[in-house]
Amino acid sequence: MKNSFSEVKIFQVKPDKLDEFEKIITVIAEEQKQQEGCIDIKYVKRFFTLDEIGKPPRELTKIVKCVKYFSYWEFDSKENYGKAIEWFFKAHEKEIQKLLIMPFDINCGNSVC
Repeated sequence: MKNSFSEVKIFQVKPDKLDEFEKIITVIAEEQKQQEGCIDIKYVKRFFTLDEIGKPPRELTKIVKCVKYFSYWEFDSKENYGKAIEWFFKAHEKEIQKLLIMPFDINCGNSVC
């Protein structure tokens, strides 16, 4: 959607907390979809890497420090995003932070295309 407002979060999850994190985000994602103005929410687990362009990605075989997850949350306006991110922090920040090696990173802005 042109002129939407989106956010990308990066979560660095402790290796022994992966199952718990995935259970929590499954529930949270359903709640995120219900926020006013939400267009879409997706979570991605980084478990592949590119070794060679043109070849399929290779699955990572060991966890070094953490497993990275990314979320993409899209809204119809930055005002609705502002209300939703306030809800997110109040409702879920504490339960998520205890599963991470460091606080999650948030990047947000207007869509370009």
